[in-house]
This record gives sequence, C-alpha cells and structure tokens, in this order.
Amino acid sequence: MKQTTMPLIVLAVVALAAAFVPVAAPVVTGGAINSGDVAWMLCASGLVLLMTPGLSFFYGGMVRPKNVISTMLQSFIAMALISIIWIVVGFSLAYGDSIGGLIGNPATFFMFRHVGGATHPALSPTIPLVLFAFFQLKFAIITPALITGSFAERVRFNSYMLYLVLWTILIYSPLAHWTWHPDGFLHKLGVLDFAGGTVVHMSAGFAALAGAIMLGRRSGKKQHAAMLPANIPYVILGAAMLWFGWFGFNAGSALAANDTAAMAFATTNTASAAAALSWLFLDMARGRKPTAIGASVGAVVGLVAITPGAGFVSIGASIFIGAIAAAISNTLVAIKTWTEIDDTLDVFPCHGVGGTVGMLLTAVFAKDVGLVAGHVTTFLYHLLALGIVAVFAFGGSYLLYLLTDLIIPMRVTAEQELVGLDISQHGESLTLLRAGVETR
Repeated sequence: MKQTTMPLIVLAVVALAAAFVPVAAPVVTGGAINSGDVAWMLCASGLVLLMTPGLSFFYGGMVRPKNVISTMLQSFIAMALISIIWIVVGFSLAYGDSIGGLIGNPATFFMFRHVGGATHPALSPTIPLVLFAFFQLKFAIITPALITGSFAERVRFNSYMLYLVLWTILIYSPLAHWTWHPDGFLHKLGVLDFAGGTVVHMSAGFAALAGAIMLGRRSGKKQHAAMLPANIPYVILGAAMLWFGWFGFNAGSALAANDTAAMAFATTNTASAAAALSWLFLDMARGRKPTAIGASVGAVVGLVAITPGAGFVSIGASIFIGAIAAAISNTLVAIKTWTEIDDTLDVFPCHGVGGTVGMLLTAVFAKDVGLVAGHVTTFLYHLLALGIVAVFAFGGSYLLYLLTDLIIPMRVTAEQELVGLDISQHGESLTLLRAGVETR
C-alpha cells in the first residue's frame, strides 16, 4: 500500500469511529459556570492558537528561501493533526483518570466522551470541561511544532507527521499528566509549572537536541558556517505574534479571570521586554551590531523563561528571570556554533535551556514556597524533576526518531535537500526557480 494512501484510510477509520461514539453526560460535574471565566478562557484559547501561526513566521523567516514554505507548513499542519489526535486519545492520556500518577486512562475521555458543557470539579471548576480541553489542545499543538526548528531544512514531511503523532501520544501527554493533572506524580511532589516551562519548553528543547543529533548536519553546513535567513521581517512578525499570543498562554493558565491571571499577564510582558534588551546589550558588549533577529529571539526566550513561574513570581523577579535566561541562551547559541550539532534555529539553547532556567528560578522566587521565602524543598524537587524530564524527553524522543526512521526515512535525499524542501516535498516555491536549481 502506498505511503500516501495509508494516512487517508486511518483518518477515515477515525472519523467513522467518532461518528458512532455515543454522547454521554459527564460522570462528575463541578460547580456553576462563571461567565466571566468562560469569556476570558475563550479569548485565551484563541490567543494560544495564534502562537502557532506566529511560530511558523518566526521559523520560516530564519531558514533559507528554498525551505520557507516547508518550515511554515510543519507548524501549520500541527494545528490540524494534533487537533484530531487530542480528541481521539491525547486529552484522555493527559487528563483522564490517573493510572499511578504516570498516565491518564485512555478510556476516560476517549473520543471526547464525557467532555461537554458541564464543569469538572478538579480540572475546570468554573468553565465547561470542553473549553478546558480545547485550551489545553492549543498547548499540545505548539509544543511539537517548536521541535521543528531543530531539524528544519532536512526532514521528510510524511515522516515528520508520523513523528508528530507518536511524540504527542508518548511524550507530551505523559508529561502533561505528570505535571498538570491533580494526581500526576510531579504535581503531587509540588513541582511548579504555571504554563508549560517543563511540559512545553523543556520537553520540546530536549527533543530538539535529540533530533539535531540524530539527523545530523545539513548538507553544506560546515562548522562555523552561517546560512542567511530568507525574510527577517517574517521573524519580527512571528515574534510579535508569539508575544501577543503568550498572554493567553500564561495569563490563561490561571483558568479564570482573576488576580492571578492579571499578575501572569504583567510578568509575561516584563520578562519578555527584559530578555529582548538583555540579548541586544550582550551582543553589543561583544562588539556586535544590535540585530532584529537578536531582539526577536531574546524576546521569545524571555517568554519561555517566565512561563513556568508567570503566576507564582513578582514583577520584579520577572525582570531578573528574563534578563538572566536571555544572557545564558545567548551565550549557548554562540558556543553551539563551535560544535558539530546543527540545531538549525537554536531550539535547544532557547527553549530547552530557557525553560530550564525559568523552571529553576521559579523555585527560587515563587511566593511563599521558593528559596527566597526560606523554603528549600521546592527547589530540590525542581532539580529532581529537571533530571527526570530531561532524561525522559531526550531519551524518549531519540527512540521515537529511530522508530519513525525505520518506518519512513526521516531525512530527505541529498538531491531533495539541494533543491529545497519547498519544491521536493510540496511542489511549491517562493523563488519561482525550476526544480534542481540551487537557490543560494
């Protein structure tokens, strides 16, 4: 059977199965619906979804012209593919009845059974469970899309889609359960992750590192060599869309229109501003010119770093978190160019390390339970969680790369890479050049 036929058959089977799943009332319900919380969470969900198109511009602008469309599509297709996976089993694995604090029961919300307009006492006490589920879907969409920056310009599209499904089910959903489900084992330990520093950015960052190592360097990418970006205004646009959408990402994670959401909104903006300046000032201190890409990447690193602590730390602490994270990521990006690792768009230094720095600093500055409040336990549990998540995300992702590569080779051929993924994978091109012509 042709590889292009199988996904169509699978989708048809899923659609048929979903059509015959009976609609059932929720097993348990929470309290009354709060209309203000519902209005805010509807807006926040839309803001978070906007981040994925923002990411596509952010990444698309930084690759070479012959790979812009392919790179942007890798983010865009996640919105379609993960939306279906989440409804079928992803949400249930992440938020279903806990099995030992490690994974959700796949039968709890399979095909969105019991997911409707009623509230849920543990997950969504003031908003419909279906709204909570779709808010969390937006996180599940952007997380694997973040990984694509590490293997941009050399991955086969159909194998990428397979990897997207496997990674969401086997890596993202367990991590979400560990950290955000009330019975998840990291949650019970007291690990703080307000909006995804561990679940989203660390997981994507370590998966990105595994992907860059497994797929190897791009053809023609010599050590220390730079490959010029296609469209810097795209990068600025993408960073601006991410910054805007991140208000839903962080402030929305309060799951209510309340004071915590307001503080998360404020710390998010402040950390991003501090990080953008930190990145630029560090470049200038090294004798480099301040660049648009530098400011954009710095702003995103600040957003990444404040994510785990957005609702737990003060506005003053958010300045420190953003500035320190940007300085560390900037330094690692400079060091990375002297290694053999070709993380195309610096996903690991920016998201993996930025998320790690934010996670640890959350344990330092968190109100009432952080180191500055005289409590050591939270910080120690965050160190433990860091080790567990790093090993699981990196090791599990690497194994999934190997498995995917056995089923469908992940790397394009040398000829396809030379032509560019836009033409070789999609038959489309920004450059209007014929197939087989090098664009640079």
